[in-house]
Amino acid sequence: MASTRDGLVPITRAYLAKYYDKYPLPPLPDEVPRLIGELKSLSEHLAKVSPLSPGEQELFSEADGDPVYKIDENLWKNREQMEEIILLLNESRRPKLIQKKDTAEDSDINSLLDEMEVKFKDVLNNLQQFQVKNADNVFNIVMTYLPQDFRGSLIRKQRERSERNKQARVEALINSGGSIRDKYALLWNQQMERRRQLAQLGSATGVYKTLVKYLVGVPQVLLDFIKQINDDHGPMEEQRLRYGPSLYTLTRMALMIRLFILVSWARSEGKKLEKEQVSILKEAAYTYISEFEKFLLFIREVFINSPFFISAEDAGADEASKSDEFKETIIPAGKTHEVVLTVEAVNSYIAWDFTLIQSTISLDVGFHVEYISPSGEKTPILPYRRYESDQGNFCTVLAGSYKLVWDNSYSSFFKKSLKYKVDAIPPVVEASQQTGVESEA
Repeated sequence: MASTRDGLVPITRAYLAKYYDKYPLPPLPDEVPRLIGELKSLSEHLAKVSPLSPGEQELFSEADGDPVYKIDENLWKNREQMEEIILLLNESRRPKLIQKKDTAEDSDINSLLDEMEVKFKDVLNNLQQFQVKNADNVFNIVMTYLPQDFRGSLIRKQRERSERNKQARVEALINSGGSIRDKYALLWNQQMERRRQLAQLGSATGVYKTLVKYLVGVPQVLLDFIKQINDDHGPMEEQRLRYGPSLYTLTRMALMIRLFILVSWARSEGKKLEKEQVSILKEAAYTYISEFEKFLLFIREVFINSPFFISAEDAGADEASKSDEFKETIIPAGKTHEVVLTVEAVNSYIAWDFTLIQSTISLDVGFHVEYISPSGEKTPILPYRRYESDQGNFCTVLAGSYKLVWDNSYSSFFKKSLKYKVDAIPPVVEASQQTGVESEA
């Protein structure tokens, strides 16, 4: 495997296979398949009391069917089942005979269910935090190689805005009475949208189409990797083959735990849980929680250390971004330097990145931005301040001309050597606002 001329190493499945050899996943204990079988047998026995409801039958079929294939999809599936289990374990959802706590045995069962509810909440929270941190790590690694100026800042802003919109859609669904199943269908669709947007960044399509010309100097091997990272037969396939089967088994176990609780609660009228049922539920729940937490710790270490890229410094990306498209000018004492940018649409971006060259004796310069109306009237946009360097951008609310002014008029003797880059960037729209063809891309 050879390095590219840019210094980045193209990651192959063969290379990752050697890396994963260092991280063998310990097999699941024999208790896991045994408990899955016992839960299934108990659920089938309870189904003889009364026929399965459509929802129970669907859950049974899902638990018995082929699991979803991708690692992250299984993690989302486990998260969904945990939330469903927590809902069922809530005191208000328990069988009325247990809620009454007429006997010491009832009190013990309630205490056990309380404890199980807390443990499932803890592992659910750990999984949520893992997913958030993993998504941030992937994005931040990619951003390390992008130009460290306003172009990278705009891509970060686009991601932040996209994440806020996603969260708002989830909250709207919950507030309108959507089910946990509905919520996770939406969350998975949003996860797939993140994948599409990552691929769009590599392909310069869709949401990142208007930013492509601002990615000059980004190594092509990075863009190629971004496009293929989640392909069915891409680099991550090696990870799925090695670690997927154990996770698939845990996914099935979570489904069986939920199914057993669901059919038990539904058939509890006038009948208490048997000691054997309580014992198996307790062992299954605690075994699942323990094994899932072990898997989460393991896969977190694998993800964090996965050698997808070498450092940006080794790749030379930092130096490339520093020299890319910058201009230099001398601002004499008592003078200003002005650049006028014209935007044709609102929600465009005016962006800048500048610094004074170190040979300059006086290391600051005034800077401000103003809007110029068609009649010539000036409106302050960014107030005057003195800087050694600055990087920034703002979203326009009016089409027209914007003047960026570097001011050395306060200096009587010293000129300023300015290195700068500015641009007017067209509006960046969300994927949902793209045309059908662009969205498919």
